[in-house]
Amino acid sequence: MEQPQYLVAHLRRALAEDPRTAELGVHVTIRGDVVALDGEVATEERKRQLETVVREELPQARIHNDVRVALPGGPGASEALGSVDTGRS
Repeated sequence: MEQPQYLVAHLRRALAEDPRTAELGVHVTIRGDVVALDGEVATEERKRQLETVVREELPQARIHNDVRVALPGGPGASEALGSVDTGRS
């Protein structure tokens, strides 16, 4: 088996280059036979696809998928636009 740092680099590259995931912001750590994923993605489907890609690369690994799905944010507070008194006449 490869050294953990090489496996991490390999998995990060696979997650970034696979069109199903295309993720750069997912943190990967390996401890023994456990691959831990952490970070944030846009959809539940993308989160599941991360596990799929890791399983294809390391079928024997156990996966802890702690990736969070970002909740879509609504519009922010509106900005009040008004005239500004410059003190000039």
